Amino acid sequence: MRTLHLLRHGETELSADGTFCGEIDTQLSALGVQQAEKAAEYLVKLDLEAIYVSPKVRARRTAEPTAKQLHLEPRIEDGLREIGYGVWDGRKESEIKTNDPITYAAWASDPAVHAPPGGENGFAIAARAVPIVDRVAQSHEGNVLLVSHKATIRVIVCALLGLHIGRFRDRIACPTASLTTFEFSSRGPLLVTIGKRFS
Repeated sequence: MRTLHLLRHGETELSADGTFCGEIDTQLSALGVQQAEKAAEYLVKLDLEAIYVSPKVRARRTAEPTAKQLHLEPRIEDGLREIGYGVWDGRKESEIKTNDPITYAAWASDPAVHAPPGGENGFAIAARAVPIVDRVAQSHEGNVLLVSHKATIRVIVCALLGLHIGRFRDRIACPTASLTTFEFSSRGPLLVTIGKRFS
């Protein structure tokens, strides 16, 4: 059966302290490296046909242990990158809530429509990420891994389940180094695992 595994990258120093990290190309923390190795222990047993990965270092480094053990070359897909946070990138969410409460409240109420200043909304993420999922699902018959980011994975999950994209932040859990899995059949995508953690 065609099966799609969505893996969020491992922990970074910025993800650990609540800092918005979209375009910033931060490295994995020591824990994040360990999480990537733990994920590989599970993923190498799945007979993966291919690995697709965001261009960001944190995603590529998370995919690396699995790719090396399976002798697969990860395929970089720009559409799997993280949400663009614009002027909020590199700032803590708590600070944004305090210093830009009106803009933050609009974004929090419906991030499908509202974007951080200079950043992306949920519909923009879906427009670049979902076509990749569709293409991958049509190109493979077995297990495929996509390594991406928190917001991007949550938007993809909403899209596949037919949920309102604007609910991606408050309906879908996606911890660092967690795996969400869909099986595809003639009836469409079936969510079989969400937020399986490797820590």
